[in-house]
Amino acid sequence: MTTTTPASAGTASDSSGAVLDFRDIDVRFGTEFGTVHAVKGVSLHVNPGEVVALVGESGSGKSVTSMTAMRLLPGNARINGVVTVAGTDISRIPEREMRRKRGKDIAMVFQEPMTALNPVLTIGTQLTEALELHGIATGKAAQSRAVELLEMVGIPEPHRRIKQYPHELSGGQRQRVVIAIALSCDPRVIIADEPTTALDVTVQADILDLLRSLKDKLNTGILLITHNMGVVADMADRVAVMFKGELVEEGTADEVLLNPQHDYTRVLLGSVPRLGAGRDQMGVNVPDTVRNEEADLAIDLQNLVIEYHRLGRPPFRAVDDVSFQVRQGEIVGLVGESGSGKSTIGRCALGLIPAASGEFRLLGEDLGQLKRSQLKALRRRIGVIFQDPAASLNPRMPIGECIAEPMVVHKVGDKKSRENKIYELLDAVQLPRAVYNRYPHEVSGGQRQRISIARALTLDPELLVADEPTSALDVSVQARVLRIFAELQAEYKFACLFISHDLSVVDLLAHQVVVLQQGKVVEAGLREQILHDPQQEYTQRLLAAAPVPDPREQRQRREQRHQLLRSFGDEVVELKVSGDRFHERSHHDTPPEDPDR
Repeated sequence: MTTTTPASAGTASDSSGAVLDFRDIDVRFGTEFGTVHAVKGVSLHVNPGEVVALVGESGSGKSVTSMTAMRLLPGNARINGVVTVAGTDISRIPEREMRRKRGKDIAMVFQEPMTALNPVLTIGTQLTEALELHGIATGKAAQSRAVELLEMVGIPEPHRRIKQYPHELSGGQRQRVVIAIALSCDPRVIIADEPTTALDVTVQADILDLLRSLKDKLNTGILLITHNMGVVADMADRVAVMFKGELVEEGTADEVLLNPQHDYTRVLLGSVPRLGAGRDQMGVNVPDTVRNEEADLAIDLQNLVIEYHRLGRPPFRAVDDVSFQVRQGEIVGLVGESGSGKSTIGRCALGLIPAASGEFRLLGEDLGQLKRSQLKALRRRIGVIFQDPAASLNPRMPIGECIAEPMVVHKVGDKKSRENKIYELLDAVQLPRAVYNRYPHEVSGGQRQRISIARALTLDPELLVADEPTSALDVSVQARVLRIFAELQAEYKFACLFISHDLSVVDLLAHQVVVLQQGKVVEAGLREQILHDPQQEYTQRLLAAAPVPDPREQRQRREQRHQLLRSFGDEVVELKVSGDRFHERSHHDTPPEDPDR
């Protein structure tokens, strides 16, 4: 069932002149366990110069729908319906003609640039490949065009970058390269599948500014696939909501986000934490507490320096003269962009990385002075939640054994007491006891993250280190995990170092906030002080770049961000089109990289 409000009915139904048109798309996959009905009669279109956001949680059918337009679904897919790209029914053309359409008429920006780029080919080779295949340019002309494309998407020193490999660029720069490849043949429509999920808020804002500028100047249609409602509010002209393979609601961005008609859309929007709203959102209740200076210190960092040693090159200083404290019973949010040193400090707290200098006292113990046996005893008092639960759980062990593993390693209790403890923790994280004998691949991503939380609490830790514990989750699953996390912290009173680049989540949970930039602390203090009244330019940049799921408010925030950037002397995105050539200046390059690269 598709719900459209009266104001949007004409827009939603009129597909004449569309550059991408799905009509009654139905996709089924034949598997050894039976038929999976992934997409159920979806009709959707994208007009030139328009951004249509396709939203929904994992498994709703968003990516499968988009892949029908590229004809990239596996052989076990049975597809019904009509997909039209630039006026051509792609189901009726041979594969050779479809290859010509990919890149020239329709292009795709994938979620993970490192899997979309070939690691053994230079950036220049991958950019010129599409130009040469489609007969647009060859030789020096193709190289010149590749340099233009890199310059257009805001990558500094493009003449040098085309000779580099993907691993030599930052995450934001790799995503810009993927966008440059997608734009290389001037496609009529771009499918952007979660193009900013793995990016920091400042890099994400730059990428969104770039896409918005490109579609305005080049009249390119964009199908934006995402579950980030802030990105939808910032980019979309129209929004289509998918749930279990069906399109349940469609309308303009203002209509869907400000006045949702379908229950599922309301649930999605109600699960999004809003920066600036502070506490008591989504049923997450973390009381504001005044820091008790008498409470024991769980973490005490004084002038910490951490360096990575590299063969034949000077050491790279990842953490430089960092000092802050985490006291018992409080949550300290550690925020900053990728490469700022957040996870490095977390690993040092676990005793996995040594400090080059400075003092790191953990639960009253000086890490630099501990012997191996003493370090093992200390680790028993620390829990850890990793960013990727699938990678942190042993796929060969049942879930019950995964949770029990810390008790086995530290020889705590007997088999019966361990079993009782596991059932108690499964109840605490609101998982059915039946998952005890299942394997990690047999449960959802949100359930795996809750299993990781249960395992982290197995030994009743005094300190919990949570490294991006919700970044890979859908919004409704994230809301559930955050509620459980807050309840467990209130019950167990553990200290927590909460590492995240999601400022709205930190605003919801943290008591104190520490902001890192390039390994240094730029600002630290109470949550309301740092996130609601920042004093430092870098913190102001971070907060200004964080989108909110309200289109009207987000338009104001975007303009305020551009004004802020101008006040700092940055250039705001300005795309110049000249004939069939186009150039762009970016207002804010990605964070400086290691100068020795």
